[in-house]
Amino acid sequence: MTAERDTTAGAIPVAKACELASVSRSWYYDRQRREPRNETDLQDKIEEIVTEMQAYGYRRVTQELHRRGFPVNHKRVLRIMREQSWLCKLVRLSRRTTQSDHGLAVFPNLLPDAVITGPNQAWVADITYIRLSHEFVYLAVVLDAHSRKVVGWNLSRRLDVSLTLTALECALAKRRPGPGVIHHSDRGVQYAAGDYVAKAREAGMVLSMSRRGRPKDNAQAESFFRTLKVEQVYLSEYLDFEDARQQIGHFIEDVYNRKRLHSSLGYMPPTEFEAKLIAASQAGIAGVDDEKGHPGGSTVGVPVPDLPMAPAGI
Repeated sequence: MTAERDTTAGAIPVAKACELASVSRSWYYDRQRREPRNETDLQDKIEEIVTEMQAYGYRRVTQELHRRGFPVNHKRVLRIMREQSWLCKLVRLSRRTTQSDHGLAVFPNLLPDAVITGPNQAWVADITYIRLSHEFVYLAVVLDAHSRKVVGWNLSRRLDVSLTLTALECALAKRRPGPGVIHHSDRGVQYAAGDYVAKAREAGMVLSMSRRGRPKDNAQAESFFRTLKVEQVYLSEYLDFEDARQQIGHFIEDVYNRKRLHSSLGYMPPTEFEAKLIAASQAGIAGVDDEKGHPGGSTVGVPVPDLPMAPAGI
């Protein structure tokens, strides 16, 4: 519907146009305010988003436009991003970080049979490498399997048990979960080591490990690392270890957890997703069954302080 507010010859007054279309004037003015008026306006909005979130594809850009009040079709967004060469290209590299040739105890994979209905019921942990100008460093993370939130992390120059143990201690201090949380990882020596297993068991966690040579058993952690590499690591040139720690920490805590839209969470950031679960639970409408399909209790509905997660680099 088109209506003019001036006195140009042939123009239809807004009030008359709204009456003919059976809509209110407030609806018309709100529509004018919310929708990009032309292709250039929409292109400017998309450019703002892809400048800020450089690895967003057209689906996430579309969802972010919706969150900002612009109900645009995803096909239109795709066309503009393709014309402007704003569609990101993924880079895939690999380096072995799992050292599973050891004689330590391993544990069965519990995730396929687990019914995860809320935060702090299952955590997944993994390690990846990050290349600096003159060295490799290693990042260990712990994610909540339900909300995809990174609840603990540590960056280190050493690929040993202290790398993973510091990340776990960070997660436990921040979340303070009840007993029965499934802790899932690969079979690497960093997770099978006695100190690590003892710490997890001390916290009441139930240990679970991927099958040998099956990285898809820990798909959520693998997905996070792919996101980290594409949206932060490959776009950055770290000056040194401390610079890498600060930039990666900013991405994890401020971008990934609090800002980045996750398709698996209905295009919400993990922190927002958890906050809505807590609000619903406190209002008595969440209907979360802490017993079903899970060996222990859950702390869903208990607010968790947003404590900083900045482990000391080693």
